[in-house]
Amino acid sequence: MTFASLPRLRSRARRRFLGLAAPCLVGLGLAFGLAPAQAQTVVPLDQLMAPGPLPDVVQGSASAPVTIVEYASMTCSHCAAFHEETWPALKAKYVDSGKVKFILREYPLDPLATAGFMLARCAGPDRRTAIVDLLYTQQKDWAFVPKPIEALAGLVKQAGISQGDFEACLKNQELYDQVNKIHDRAAEQFKVNATPTFFVNGREVNGELPIGEFDKILEPLLK
Repeated sequence: MTFASLPRLRSRARRRFLGLAAPCLVGLGLAFGLAPAQAQTVVPLDQLMAPGPLPDVVQGSASAPVTIVEYASMTCSHCAAFHEETWPALKAKYVDSGKVKFILREYPLDPLATAGFMLARCAGPDRRTAIVDLLYTQQKDWAFVPKPIEALAGLVKQAGISQGDFEACLKNQELYDQVNKIHDRAAEQFKVNATPTFFVNGREVNGELPIGEFDKILEPLLK
């Protein structure tokens, strides 16, 4: 995909995003007050943490006893809800305290999500997290609008990404391929098929979990 192909998303945007609910359905149980999904898979940590197509951006202490890897899509509403509602408490309680290191990996569900992740990567490792946070916080203002590309360009411009840099980033075929290889590796090797999917020390946990559920998962690992 190149930048030139991205405008085709405009006419397809509403149809594409009506379909986003299906890959994100793992969060709906919580929305209706149902119990969260139980862990499904255990991936050996050395396999999970093997170097991938792009370097991980690690938040927290590199020596933390617990590692959480999240596979997320920029256009998944349940991923955005997790980052708005659960992530601040999780970060304050476990990441900032040195108990957990947290890694968000790209699992784009559509080309627009890929574009968002590309822009975050183009901002550099020191700003990647801030761009991801911005895109999740403002998701409804760019991901679910008639002209998402223009909205996305305007939003990241506020973060210092010029129109020229925006276009250059989205023309980067190598980066596009790398982002999608992260998705494909997760799907093929770790059987990820929905977002958000978390691996807590290699154990898979699915869904838009509240902080109380993370407490139940993490506290036994930290004793």
